[in-house]
Amino acid sequence: MAISTFDISEQSNALLVELTQKTGRSPSDVIEQALVAYRRQVFFEEMNAGYEALRADASAWAEHESERVKFDAAMADGLES
Repeated sequence: MAISTFDISEQSNALLVELTQKTGRSPSDVIEQALVAYRRQVFFEEMNAGYEALRADASAWAEHESERVKFDAAMADGLES
């Protein structure tokens, strides 16, 4: 496991200490979970921006909707839920 050191603000350090005390997790675990959550947030922000751009192009959005209808039909495969 690689060990890195970096400076954080006093406010961030206080928050880190608070979270380690509340959760009983190590500082590195808290930071790792925060990074995973932030990566997820960035992913969805990028995805939403992509859909927004797609919706702005009427032709591209119509094509997307047409494909969605085709894939929705594939779900009706006769299998019980």
